[in-house]
Amino acid sequence: MVSVQSVYFSVLCRIQPNADTRKKQLDAWCSLVINYCHHKKISQIDVNELEKSPLFSNAKIGRTLPSEGIRVVLQELAAKGNLEFTDKTKRQCLIMWRTPEEWGRILYRWVTNSGYQNTVCTLFELSHGDNTVGEEFHGLDEWLLKRAILSLAKENKAELFASGDGEGVKFY
Repeated sequence: MVSVQSVYFSVLCRIQPNADTRKKQLDAWCSLVINYCHHKKISQIDVNELEKSPLFSNAKIGRTLPSEGIRVVLQELAAKGNLEFTDKTKRQCLIMWRTPEEWGRILYRWVTNSGYQNTVCTLFELSHGDNTVGEEFHGLDEWLLKRAILSLAKENKAELFASGDGEGVKFY
């Protein structure tokens, strides 16, 4: 696993021109960003703040991945399905340490193991309810939970619907 301390190495502080080396480097950066965001429970990123963050900058040794390198890493994360820009200027983005499909599989495993098939739940119950404490998806942002459910809906395993003040889901 790549760690934030890897920014100590100069090879990670500039995007490499050789295609094979570049692929390995981008894989390492993507892994680092995903693990960092997962650990810090970060789901939204302001791209302008990234250059100053410990993720891409090491003040102790004066090394920083330049903004164009950061953009390359973010584009790679977007291509892998782990990041989505939320504005046309690409300054704000959503980061997903797991794709909606991966969250959907985790959620559905819980549904089948807990006997919630053919049951209706609110999104609040799923992300903040007592029955999901300790589950990986407990506390998941609503926008990502919805996407996970929509991925299950494509497989006819769930249906998302409006319910009073919020939204609900029926699992099949």
